[in-house]
Amino acid sequence: MNVEREPLPTHVRDTPALPSAYDSALRVGLAQAGLILRPEAREVIDGHVRLLLAWTEAINLTAIRDPEVAATAHVLDSLSAVALLRDRGIERFLDLGSGGGLPGIPLAAALPAAEAMLVEPIGKKARFLATAIAATGLDATVRVAATRAETLAADPRHRGRWPAVTSRAVGRAAELIELAFPLLAPGGILVAWKRGDLEDERRSAETAAKALGGGHIEILEVDLPGLPGHQLFVVTRAGSVPDAYPRDPGARRRRPW
Repeated sequence: MNVEREPLPTHVRDTPALPSAYDSALRVGLAQAGLILRPEAREVIDGHVRLLLAWTEAINLTAIRDPEVAATAHVLDSLSAVALLRDRGIERFLDLGSGGGLPGIPLAAALPAAEAMLVEPIGKKARFLATAIAATGLDATVRVAATRAETLAADPRHRGRWPAVTSRAVGRAAELIELAFPLLAPGGILVAWKRGDLEDERRSAETAAKALGGGHIEILEVDLPGLPGHQLFVVTRAGSVPDAYPRDPGARRRRPW
């Protein structure tokens, strides 16, 4: 027998409030990071988390169900790149494989971003992103592209246009370079969220960066409570990207970096 499911919430007010443990964890982490959020940014971030947890009951957007854990593992982790982006004067970015909106939505709220595009080819996840953006009032500056990075890279409106590309959950660094460099403006940066030993990944990333015109790699440690071993893998695009990149997914699988 089919059981009819309740409609998924489209407004923050229709979701459960966040517990005090979430607020405490976020406040401690923000203080240690030296990051002050405007009240409007905090409201957006909290609303996004409420919607994310509510939708996850029906759609697998995140394995994390505990709001206190989400405060650290999702919000603080996403916000660990704010200082880097602000220091480089970046107000526009594209988030690859945005999924449940991480790191894209917290970053867009915190910077605040003048323009952000959340790229997510899976339809149900893209629908969530559009809902969260509208519900939190980000729709004037943030939009969703329900497509693949390769498609955007072939579009002259996006190729070589973005000052920054972020990615928290998509593939190895070398593949991210192949997807991101064609979208980045000269001197733009790819910021990828990573953990653990990155030596092998760095070597293949150096090979990919060289093939795509050259780039400078930095690995920055994330020093925040509850995020041991987290790092930001930052690659700056240096030269001209050959028209042949990015390759289609099949070619990347057959000839990985």
